[in-house]
Amino acid sequence: MTSGGTTVAASTRFERPPRPLPGPRRLVHDVGVLYAANGLVGLVFAATGPVAVILAVGVQGGLSPAELASWLFGVFFLNGILTVLACWVYRQPLAFFWTIPGTVLVGPALGHLSFAEVVGAYVATGLLMLVLGLTGWVRRAMAAIPMPIVMGMVAGVFLSFGTGLVDALAADAPIAAPMVVVFLVLSAWTAAGRRIPPIIGALLVGVGAVALSGRFRPEPDASGWLAAPVLQAPQWSVQAMVELVLPLAITVLVVQNGQGVAVLRAAGHAAPVNVVTVACGLWSMLAAAVGAVSTCLTGPTNALLAASGERDRHYVAGICCGLLAIGFGLFAPLFTRLMLAAPPAFIAALAGLAMLRVLQAAFVTAFRSRFTLGALVTFVVTVADVTVLSIGAAFWGLLAGLACSWLLERKDFAAQEPAGRPTA
Repeated sequence: MTSGGTTVAASTRFERPPRPLPGPRRLVHDVGVLYAANGLVGLVFAATGPVAVILAVGVQGGLSPAELASWLFGVFFLNGILTVLACWVYRQPLAFFWTIPGTVLVGPALGHLSFAEVVGAYVATGLLMLVLGLTGWVRRAMAAIPMPIVMGMVAGVFLSFGTGLVDALAADAPIAAPMVVVFLVLSAWTAAGRRIPPIIGALLVGVGAVALSGRFRPEPDASGWLAAPVLQAPQWSVQAMVELVLPLAITVLVVQNGQGVAVLRAAGHAAPVNVVTVACGLWSMLAAAVGAVSTCLTGPTNALLAASGERDRHYVAGICCGLLAIGFGLFAPLFTRLMLAAPPAFIAALAGLAMLRVLQAAFVTAFRSRFTLGALVTFVVTVADVTVLSIGAAFWGLLAGLACSWLLERKDFAAQEPAGRPTA
């Protein structure tokens, strides 16, 4: 191929944004109450159940409040900046937050790895995603592992949040039961659920239940309200690389980014897949410096941003969401302190309810049609949570599921190959 051909190939590999960029006049024209409200709802969704997941994993892993606040600063402040830039440049809703299944993967790993080793895995994951994005191999990488097997792993790592919800109901019904009731009512009553999303309703009722219980006991405010990021030096560990890098990259590229791209496509937007992958790689390495898990293109938040209004103005909802995320990140110590002051059942119930639909989707995708045996083997090995050679169960679950499907479900590989083969 000639050098000119190489230049053309390189230029077409990365999706070009529309021109010209929206100026102040265009931004003022496009913004409106509806789009600002959608941006607020998107941020509130990200700042409720998903934050409870981070806190649950961090507390389980023995992280300090300062480290948890730094983690929240990274996933909100830094990703908020990326969200604002991406929405502005590509003129579509492109909200970036963090991989929730990747966060769940980190919990068991912190039981036998140091936080510095986990941060090293974050950096390596970001580097891997950056290479995949720069080379244009991301579509091939996303098609290489069957989605049912990936979702079998996701179902396995998410299952503990479902059982944690049941445990919270049994251990502290006055806190957890009202949250579950309101979540179910708003989920069944669609008219009300459109006004108040079920997870937001559960949060509000939970806050009321905690207040009435008299068990809200925040620690003395020694660190202040504003963010003071804790810089984390990575430690390079072969064990952490083998256990975390591939599963983390899969959760970002296949599970989260795949969902985000599908949501945006359904709303009429063509998400720039390669550029998104490069951005996730770069920002994951940046976020790792403050102990934050890998960056991804979020599905649910982007769905909320594009839920209503004119398609050409959805991007301002993303910009509003990003600006609010920046503000949330700046006050991460305050929010962390308030959440940790609540009874454990509050966080467990909120995280479990937030994961309920995701867990359902994981089971449906894993066992709907093809690769069902491989998905089952992946799920069982992941749930068993057995560490082999100091490597966690999620990695072995993927390996076992792929091996099982390769041996016993060859016809499923043959059936997906024509559809799964990436185009040039």
